[in-house]
Amino acid sequence: MCGLVYAIVLFVLTYVLMLAFSRYRPYIALGSALIFILTGMLPRDQIVGAIDFNVLLMIAGTMGLVKLFTDSRMPALLADRIMEKVPNVQMAAVSLALFAGIISAFVDNVATVLMVAPIALEICKKLKTNPVPFIIAIAVSSNLQGAATLVGDTTAIMLGSYANMSFLDFIIYQGKPGIFFAVELGAVVSAVILAFLFRKEKVPVPKGAPRTQVTDYVPTVLLVGMIALLIAVSFVPEKPEITNGLICVGLMVIGMVYTFVRTRDTTAFTEPLKAVDFETIGLLFGLFLVIGGITNMGVIDAVAGLLASVSGGNLFLIYTVIVWASVLFSAFIDNIPYVATMLPVVTGLAASLGVDPTLLYFGLLSGATLGGNCTPIGASANIAGIGILRKNGCEVKTKDFIRIGIPFTLAAVIPAYLYFWILFR
Repeated sequence: MCGLVYAIVLFVLTYVLMLAFSRYRPYIALGSALIFILTGMLPRDQIVGAIDFNVLLMIAGTMGLVKLFTDSRMPALLADRIMEKVPNVQMAAVSLALFAGIISAFVDNVATVLMVAPIALEICKKLKTNPVPFIIAIAVSSNLQGAATLVGDTTAIMLGSYANMSFLDFIIYQGKPGIFFAVELGAVVSAVILAFLFRKEKVPVPKGAPRTQVTDYVPTVLLVGMIALLIAVSFVPEKPEITNGLICVGLMVIGMVYTFVRTRDTTAFTEPLKAVDFETIGLLFGLFLVIGGITNMGVIDAVAGLLASVSGGNLFLIYTVIVWASVLFSAFIDNIPYVATMLPVVTGLAASLGVDPTLLYFGLLSGATLGGNCTPIGASANIAGIGILRKNGCEVKTKDFIRIGIPFTLAAVIPAYLYFWILFR
């Protein structure tokens, strides 16, 4: 029991310090992870298993590939095209968030942020406006749409595997509109919220400027190829866990070799590697170990048990607790171990009540996926977006993030919460 308490105290202290001292988040996370290891709360034989190397490789590979993509001037051209279609900065921000959401329905949230952020930075540079709210809006929109399809997010993949759901089951399930439509309903409402949050950004977007000329289309082909491959391998059963990461790193290497052959310049290798944000990777590395530690000490199991006991036998109360507790916990911890633990709990709850577990499954997925938007460390996409801003000289305070994140979360979760109860109770 003492070990459980120590783990909770260390975990809470870690997150409080990371929220208070945002500049030192990687060091705080790594320091906490070291304590978990040295104290034995994370046994040495579980260290490797606690680290999601697939996510780390995917981030590193995509960052390097996005550097080549940016150097090709394609993001600048896309920025020009978006600016031609929108009247002001407000609608530019909303359009970018929706654009990121569409991509994120089929590609990992982190990869989406890494691909769309350069476009946002180019637009902000042209309009001479602060990129921080733009990147935050892109990150939270990416997290929202990750639950829309089977391939959009790790937690969606986990649910699909556990409940034996196919790609199409996310669209139509048991003859009813599935989770895809709940997410899109949330996307519409949250877009209105974003428009309200950016209501003061009425500076007109200048028209008539010549479009940027792309210098090389190969990086764009590689990036589109990455999206296609990530979607394709999602249908491959029993593939290695690091498949997505290997795809991203492999395509980055191909891009580096191609650029070197074309330019005969060794910076073709060094510049993409410099673009990899090792502070972000270090932060995620540390967080994976911390989550592994509290999982080993039974913290997540205890929380799951508490949720089951306080809900009693009332289906509406159980559903409500699962949704909003998932939102709360996912605001501070990685949602992957939480969802993995809660899936069997949800199944048991449904069996004890004699009801179909679909309502509780969808409530769990929506709450756990969207809860990460409440804080800057609640989701990997948020961490990646903040890392990009930091590399571009912008510091993001916690209050800057939650000013957008919390209203966005409520706007997305509430419609989905009502939608699932009406259709699947």
